[in-house]
Amino acid sequence: METITLSWLDIIFLINIGLAAILIIVERHQPETTMAWLLLLLFLPVLGFLLYLFLGQNLRRKRLFFLKEEEEREIYPALNFQDLCLHHNLLPFNDQRTVEYQDLIHMHLTSNQALFTQDNHVEMFNDGQELHQHMLHSISMAEEYIHMEYYIIRNDETGREIIEALTRKAREGVQVWFLYDGMGGIRLPRKFFRSLTRAGGKVACFFPPFLPYINLRINYRNHRKICLIDGKLAYVGGFNIGDEYLGLSPRFGYWRDTHLCLRGSAIHGLQFRFLLDWRFAAREPIRHVEDYFPFHEPAGSQALQIVSSGPDAKWASIHNGFLKLISQARDHVYIQSPYFIPDASIQEALKIAALSGVDVRLMIPGKRDHPFVLPASLSYVGELLEAGVRCFQYKKGFLHSKMITIDNFASSVGTANMDRRSFYLNFEINAFIYDEAAARQLTQWFIEDMENSEEITLEKYRQRSLIPRIREGISRLLSPLL
Repeated sequence: METITLSWLDIIFLINIGLAAILIIVERHQPETTMAWLLLLLFLPVLGFLLYLFLGQNLRRKRLFFLKEEEEREIYPALNFQDLCLHHNLLPFNDQRTVEYQDLIHMHLTSNQALFTQDNHVEMFNDGQELHQHMLHSISMAEEYIHMEYYIIRNDETGREIIEALTRKAREGVQVWFLYDGMGGIRLPRKFFRSLTRAGGKVACFFPPFLPYINLRINYRNHRKICLIDGKLAYVGGFNIGDEYLGLSPRFGYWRDTHLCLRGSAIHGLQFRFLLDWRFAAREPIRHVEDYFPFHEPAGSQALQIVSSGPDAKWASIHNGFLKLISQARDHVYIQSPYFIPDASIQEALKIAALSGVDVRLMIPGKRDHPFVLPASLSYVGELLEAGVRCFQYKKGFLHSKMITIDNFASSVGTANMDRRSFYLNFEINAFIYDEAAARQLTQWFIEDMENSEEITLEKYRQRSLIPRIREGISRLLSPLL
């Protein structure tokens, strides 16, 4: 009987494949993601396993955020009351068109604890310079507290201007808490927040690297952008903090994004999310929680829900909200996303809507900020074009807006892209707005953006040369991992 001798490379190969296969099966990724990992492990076993350690582990079944008993007592009666009202069609709506979306409202309420509020005023921004000045003014008017949570803040003029404004308020005795992502802030120097902390402000890092530039949770990014001031107003949307987001980057030029300033009870949803994130990152209890949820006089009559998602959540709530919106559309669906890598359900829903006669339009960037993402996005466009979807590439600068609006009434704006990373890996937050005025504003901006875009027709798409086709094919193969 012959003996089998294995070299150390053979042993490493078998161990890596075996361990990785077990991890992938136990982690229960989506089938296309599992297949992409297995292909990577087959052809690059050692490197593939190392990449899996950094990029592949699934946090979905790990409960990172939790409610204390007193917090459950605070929030669940309101949720249960709204659930009961919706179940029996007893919830009064300011606008009767909202009735058409009560299934969506109910889904967010039961799966995401997203309270439905309709006493809000929504102000929208699509220009970074205007938003920056508006936010600086709001910060200067703060009297009690400023809570900020951002994926990226740059060490540049814009970033330093925000920190200086926060430092001034901290010196005045205003409570200032700033939470940033460990990956988004990986290049920040240690002294960046020094003036703020010396003035009495607090800073926390979400998933900090355990060594410089080494972060085993690099794949799980806190992509949220939230600013809360005195419980009176809040900002949420796509703009980070830095020169490039004000259109000052030679590489990207004009930065087209969408951001909201909210007044009304919807702020409570953003505040609640911030406090959970802060407690997790800062590792400290939140005292006098009730102080951050003041009573609000009605600021307006616009209805919305604040919906968050993350890899620790049971449900992919923002993804499900997008899917529900697309499926309910009867007249039109307009979508802007800088990273368009849909899963099968979103892709099929868009095709079905277009084939059903709905005017479906998708806008993606004309410039790339990643070597694989734009080619991967373009690989999905062909199927949509064949179904009748109109697709555009924004040419004026870089399109970073994350927006979907349907039928001049229901919309969503926030931090989530139309891609798998936002749906399943990142910590995201979006406002789902049920209001005609807001939807018409977003629709008007989309139509104006079309004038600065190039339409991708089916004829043009089919005339692509071989090299772009190969690039798109490779990028699509890798897209479940992007």
